[in-house]
Amino acid sequence: MDLALLARLNEERAARRAAVLVTDLQSNTQRLVLEKDIMADPLSALLSDALRMGKSGVVESDGHKVFLTVQAPVLRIIAIGAVHISQALVPMAKQLGHDVIIVDPREAFASPERFPDVPVHAEWPDVALPRLGADRYTAYLLLTHDPKIDDPALHFALKSDAFYIGALGSRKTHGKRVERLQTIGFDEHAIKRIHAPIGLNIGAISPAEIALSILGEITAKLRLKPDGTKIGN
Repeated sequence: MDLALLARLNEERAARRAAVLVTDLQSNTQRLVLEKDIMADPLSALLSDALRMGKSGVVESDGHKVFLTVQAPVLRIIAIGAVHISQALVPMAKQLGHDVIIVDPREAFASPERFPDVPVHAEWPDVALPRLGADRYTAYLLLTHDPKIDDPALHFALKSDAFYIGALGSRKTHGKRVERLQTIGFDEHAIKRIHAPIGLNIGAISPAEIALSILGEITAKLRLKPDGTKIGN
C-alpha cells in the first residue's frame, strides 16, 4: 500500500472516522474513500452497503472487480444508568464486539464491582458526556427511569451525531419526556431520533430480555438500510 494512503487510513482510524480502501483488481491501483465523500463517489451504493455491513470483500460494477477494504470504528455504547439491564447488556455487547461505557452519578450503583469489565463513570451525565464525546458510531441508552439523570444525557445526545438514541419507559413516560423536550426547544425532527420505548417489541420482561431487545434494535439501526430493508434487497 502507498505510504501516504496508509498514513491517511491510520489518521481516520485514530479519529474514529470510517473509510473504505478501494483496490482495482485489474490495474492494482488504490484509492481511499472517506465516509463523508461516499455519496459523491461513482461506487456510492456499493461503498454504502459495504460500510453498513462492516464487511470487506470483492464487488463488481459494470463487469469491473474491485476489493473494498472497510474500516469502521468499533461501535460504542454509552449506557446512562448502572442498572440491572446494563449488567445484562455488557457481556452481550462485548460478544458482539462493541465497547460499553457506564455513566451514573449514583456511586452505590456505578462501581467497578458491579461492572468489572467496562469503564464506569460515577458522574452526572452533563459532566461525563462532553468529555467522552460522541460520533456516528455511538449509541446512547437512557436507562435510569429518572429524569434528573436521563434528561441531561438526552439533551447532549440529541445535539450529537450519535446514530442511535434509546430511552427506557412506557409510552406515557415518553409522552411526558417529549413535553419536557419541547418546552426547552427541541423540535419534532430531533425528538423523532429517540427510540422509545427502547428496544424491539419482543415482549421482553426480564433485564436480560430487555438488553437483548435493545441490542437487536441497535443492530437493526446499524445494519439495515434507512427504509428497514436488508442489504441486497
